[in-house]
Order: sequence, then C-alpha cells, then structure tokens
Amino acid sequence: MVPALSCAAQAKSTCYGTVANGRLEGGVSLPAEGRNFSAYSALGVSLGRTYVHSAVADIIALAYQQLELTASDKVFVYGETGWKKGGRIRPHRTHKNGLSVDFMVPVVDAQGVSRPLPGTVSNKFGYEIDFDAQGRFADYRIDFVALAEHLYQLDLAAKAKGRSLALVIIDPPYQAKLFATPRGSYLQEHLNFMQGKAWIRHDEHYHVDFAISCKKN
Repeated sequence: MVPALSCAAQAKSTCYGTVANGRLEGGVSLPAEGRNFSAYSALGVSLGRTYVHSAVADIIALAYQQLELTASDKVFVYGETGWKKGGRIRPHRTHKNGLSVDFMVPVVDAQGVSRPLPGTVSNKFGYEIDFDAQGRFADYRIDFVALAEHLYQLDLAAKAKGRSLALVIIDPPYQAKLFATPRGSYLQEHLNFMQGKAWIRHDEHYHVDFAISCKKN
C-alpha cells in the first residue's frame, strides 16, 4: 500500500459545463490504492477511467485521511470517475466534467470484518452486484455505519476546502438505513440526496457530485 492518498494535485484543473454536459482540463488520476482504500479495478485505472478535478481529488484525499482516524478498521473502494479531459464515459450519463465520483459500498463479511467489495470481470468490477432490500449479497452485507461515516467525512472535507457536495445518489430504500446510523441526523440535515429512482439502481455504489464552479462549456 502507498503511504496515503497523495494525489492532492499540484496543477489546478478547470471544469466546463455541467456533470451531464461538460469537459475537463488538467484532470488528475486518483491513485490505485492507499492505506484504507483501493480503486474498483486496476484495469479501470490503467484505461484512464479514474480522473477527477484537482479540487475533488483534494477532498477525497482529506476524507480518506480522516477515516483512518474515525473508521480505522474499515476499508473503502472508489469506483469510476471520468476521463482526463472529461466528456462521455459510457455507460454513465454524467461524469463528464470531473465532478462526479462513484464509491462502491463498504461491506463486511459473515464474520463482520470489513472487506473490499468483491469486484471481478464477471460482475463488471462490482457494478453488476445486486444487493437485496436489506443490503445483503452472498456472505456480504453493506456496512451502513461506514458508508454514513464516509459521506460525513466527505462533507467535512469539502467544507474545509471551501467546497460542498452537490448531490448524493443511493438506492432510495437505503437512505433510511443511513439515517438510522450515528451520522444519520447530520446527513439528513446537510446533504442533498436524490429523491426518487435514478436511471439505474444505486445499490452496489453511491454517486457523489461535488459543487465546484465551472466555466461555460
């Protein structure tokens, strides 16, 4: 493992347009792994599918660093983000200007031990895993306490950097499970969750859009 998430970019990115119709200049790639996190796929990293705006990279870095203190026994996995220059990255409808990030749900095994989501080629690196209404898949279950803590730390990190989270998308039935955690009341008050269903079910990952000012496309 590398010592920490060290992608806090020296260069500054510039985003254009919106997450649904935009592009990116000076995108930075998130590192493949760190002390408490890893990418969803080494192949996805090598193909350039994990680039973000430099400010987003800084926020993610700070959040993972804080999670080493507040959730030291948990491991986290991030998913797809976007191309270095933004634009359409199939199959996503957004992720076009460096401000959208997928995070795979944190899970525990049958013994209650935190494990990376088991992404393989056969399940499209985790994206085709189907959790049930209770957040269970095979011997794994979603760790809603860890998930809520991650969202909490992302929001604090964004605010520490003078930014904010624009939108969080997760399967609507799971919102009640998040709100029942120790961080639930904070999440309800401070985060904007999509109401209703997205175009795909967000059960194996949660999508976060970051609020950063962009130039016209």
